[in-house]
Amino acid sequence: MEDIQEKLATNKTSPQLSQHVLKHANSREVTVLKRNDPFLTHAMDSSELDLELTTYASKKLEVERMPPVDTLAAPKLCSTRLQHIIDLLKTDGMVDKGDIIKNLEYSISVLDTLYIEETKRLFDDDDALNEVEPDAVPSEVRDWLAQTFTKSQTGTRVQGERPKFKSVAQAVRAGLMVDRLYRRMSSCGSESAVEPPTPVAKILKDVDQWSFNVFDLDEHSGGNSLRYMGYELIRSQGLISKLRINGNHLDNFLTALQVGYSKYSNPYHNLIHGADVAQTVYALLQISGLMKWLTDIEIFATIIAALIHDYEHTGTTNNFHIMSRTSLAMLYNDRAVLENHHLSAAFELMKSEDKNILSGLKAEEYREFRSLVIDMVLATDMSGHFQQIKNMRSMLSCAENIEKSKALSLILHTADISHPSKPWVVHKRWTDNLIEEFFKQGDREKVLGIACSPLCDRQTTLVEKSQIGFITIIVEPSFNVLGDMMEKLVAVLQNNNTLVDSGTQAHTILEDVEAEASQLNHIKSTNLKSLSMKEVAMVKHWEVCLAENRKKWKELAGVEDDPPEKSDDRNNNANSTNSRSTNRAISRSTSTTGLKLDARELNSQLPRSLSKQTSTTGISSLSSKHFFT
Repeated sequence: MEDIQEKLATNKTSPQLSQHVLKHANSREVTVLKRNDPFLTHAMDSSELDLELTTYASKKLEVERMPPVDTLAAPKLCSTRLQHIIDLLKTDGMVDKGDIIKNLEYSISVLDTLYIEETKRLFDDDDALNEVEPDAVPSEVRDWLAQTFTKSQTGTRVQGERPKFKSVAQAVRAGLMVDRLYRRMSSCGSESAVEPPTPVAKILKDVDQWSFNVFDLDEHSGGNSLRYMGYELIRSQGLISKLRINGNHLDNFLTALQVGYSKYSNPYHNLIHGADVAQTVYALLQISGLMKWLTDIEIFATIIAALIHDYEHTGTTNNFHIMSRTSLAMLYNDRAVLENHHLSAAFELMKSEDKNILSGLKAEEYREFRSLVIDMVLATDMSGHFQQIKNMRSMLSCAENIEKSKALSLILHTADISHPSKPWVVHKRWTDNLIEEFFKQGDREKVLGIACSPLCDRQTTLVEKSQIGFITIIVEPSFNVLGDMMEKLVAVLQNNNTLVDSGTQAHTILEDVEAEASQLNHIKSTNLKSLSMKEVAMVKHWEVCLAENRKKWKELAGVEDDPPEKSDDRNNNANSTNSRSTNRAISRSTSTTGLKLDARELNSQLPRSLSKQTSTTGISSLSSKHFFT
């Protein structure tokens, strides 16, 4: 008794709890407490008191301080106590008959309680609905199911009669129908929050095409390309209703994104670039068929990551921030400075009440969404380009183990550097904008008295040759790996479909329910038959554009074009070049792209005709530059 008082005093337990513990410690009766008893609530939260009870059960024989019979601790401590009594009896220890009776009575109470609760669980109609995942249906739908399809509504229940699973399946199907109606009604009118003008709507019909011209969209939309693009991509996948997104909030969010992208009046890293990258990601997913491989949350995260990936870009590189010691560099400790800022600022934007596009997500959905967006945007830091390509090439040896986050990160990263893979009229315009942005940074660096960053000096930069190197060393190998990844993923899905078809002999009601309930978890069923390796291989439009654009840059640079190679030879050469000599030539830095090539290494990798016609100055200008996107 004294040790309990000392323990309570040491732990500074509340006076009410102390009195309650002492009251039960002084009692000579078996006290049956319920789980809502305040003593139990506080006591079971104390690890030291739990240890005290365990010691008590294994050393003592009285039952006054044993836990209430309907708690989780009771069965375990009851077992401990009975084992203690058996040990005493085996060793001829002195055991009072009265103590044995009290302990057996306590044990009977524990077992009775367990039996009653388990029986109630097995025969309760309401509990049959608990077999459906809690997040599968909204609470209001679950309540309606319970009231309409369980026997509890009659107020009587036939003892011993278990509910038939078929009735539960029918209830779930009906609930799904009600849920769809509920979502449709709750989102009614919200999808019309952004009504694109007719010319804009016409352009957006080709949003899944590789030849899509984002500049046309921006001109016809009055400078609102990101707003209309973002809304169209999210709307086209039905995410507004599926994820309970408020249409007005989405419009406010997209409008605010445009403001952030326009903050520094960047020629390149602006809202048009955000719209372009989002469209490219979308086109890649549609072209490959991998859109069907993703859940609704993953699609939503991918679209948002693409839209925000350069939000509030300063028009300068990470290296500029580090060298000039800006507040952002200090905040993020020189690590992925801009990428971290894009993420932080965008998520802060989504916290605003009138821009909160995540309010309809459940807690685990939000965590999945945020984690995936962070992974994807951080992967756009080009300082990790070669490691990312190397890692994916390693994973391709076992495509079944490719993580979705890694695959989606590669898709976004490749889309971010994809303008050389677009038609010349689009690529040339992007290049002009990018070079102008670099030159502006170079002008600032000269004023600040710091070294001029690669490709940022108006006097020495050789644009044409830098683009040839950019395509050959960076963009083309990236698309080669991306294409391989998509083909292998589709092949895996095809193989899985074959196994399922050959092994499926019966279709149970349980499978029906699980399949339909999974839709409420936003897991899209994959139509594996529609995913074909042949289909993917036929739509690599970027290969044609890359070849044509490189040829045009060579013509502008006065460089002879290489003799045509077989496509297999070109891919093999690009892969071997990138994995061997290119890796040796790369020097990681913390600029936006972070790619610096040694002049001699780069010269050995470029086509011979280019190497021969590139002067020492030209090689330095090209090879010492970062290849930006």
